[in-house]
Amino acid sequence: MTPLSQTPRADLLITGLWLLPTARHQDAIAGGGVAVAGDRIIAIGEADELAKRYPQAKRLHEEHGLIMPGLVNTHTHAPMACFRGLADDLPLMTWLQEHIFPAEAKLTPEIVYHSTLLSLAEMIKSGTTSFCDMYLFAKEVARATEESGMRAWIGEVLYDFPSPNYGELENGFTYVDEMFTLYQDHPLITITVDPHAVYTCSPALLQRLGELAHDHNCPYVIHLSENAAEVATCRERYGCTPVQHLDRLGLLDERTLAVHCVILDDQEIETLAARKVKVAHCPESNMKLASGAAPAVQMLKAGITLGLGTDGSASNNDVDMFGEMNTAAKLHKVIHMDPTAMNAETTLHAATLGGAACLHAASDIGTLAVGKKADIIVLDLNQPHLTPLYNIPSHLVYAARGADVIHSIINGRQVMHNRKLLTLDEEAILARMGEISRGILTARNR
Repeated sequence: MTPLSQTPRADLLITGLWLLPTARHQDAIAGGGVAVAGDRIIAIGEADELAKRYPQAKRLHEEHGLIMPGLVNTHTHAPMACFRGLADDLPLMTWLQEHIFPAEAKLTPEIVYHSTLLSLAEMIKSGTTSFCDMYLFAKEVARATEESGMRAWIGEVLYDFPSPNYGELENGFTYVDEMFTLYQDHPLITITVDPHAVYTCSPALLQRLGELAHDHNCPYVIHLSENAAEVATCRERYGCTPVQHLDRLGLLDERTLAVHCVILDDQEIETLAARKVKVAHCPESNMKLASGAAPAVQMLKAGITLGLGTDGSASNNDVDMFGEMNTAAKLHKVIHMDPTAMNAETTLHAATLGGAACLHAASDIGTLAVGKKADIIVLDLNQPHLTPLYNIPSHLVYAARGADVIHSIINGRQVMHNRKLLTLDEEAILARMGEISRGILTARNR
């Protein structure tokens, strides 16, 4: 233990009934706490001992609080909150081509900015502290994110046809280059390279974007093998599956974050594992669009790094990672007819450290440890649906809800206290989104 005279000064001390620093129940500390200095954790342990070591620190104590790492959402389209419920109960391609693409053609920077604020508010209030977003008007997504204080990986989607944002493709490359310049060395925002999918991007575009990701050493985020129709289209065009197509192009490596990966065979799983590709698993969106269920259990057994994602609110229809964990664990149990197939600790790991590893951030976030970034949430356990408590990961996956989160700290900064957002004006966001939704509905009905 560091001598008291040499103990660094803490800015914030968070204490409660339980501290769960990892996804494992055996690591839980009764009456535990976290000491924060600046943006990092400087100590974890028993609350009484921490209070003696850091008597001058601001104290955030919850008698019935569970302190844990913030959740990591590895795939979102945050601005799609404005389309929540606009086109439900449809197959993926019908939903995308006949409803979403036409609606997106009418997007403006203002709509994207305010819709992103709505998603950010929802994510903070349901325990997410980090997310990976790919969408249009990404500068507006980043601007809103910076105001919220959330940690994010953000990219502008590129595809062969003109974009509602930048128009012709070459303008898209200029736009992405500008984003890299704007957010170089930003403490919370990392820019990614985001081809939409193999069916919307030519091989030349996929490879050019791969070179860009290599040059910037950043994630290469792409929807991959989301449903049977995508695989059939790829076979028709290129004589192979989407995974095989990217592999032949030399685009599967440790930077690749493959989203969905629903339609995979055993050989493709082995290929993804061998290439060290990361996978964002989005069970609720895949279920709602009837795309299928990704072979997550097989991917984990093969050693693939797996994170959880909600996808956008137009196909989920929320961004609550607690709900996503609940769905993921139960879905794979029934698929395999095995209650052990996706246990609570495995699922919680995917939503925390697994997600962090997908984004090359496991050394900074995903668990609570000395030296890591202070991305921390606190849940209120003093509730009927969380009583009694025998196993914490089990509770978090099968019983807890996003609404149980009462405090959120990101990068050492408290962004929510007693469920009140401190960085965003929730009332104004809801009011503005009411106006925007009426405009979207009017335009749709013309």
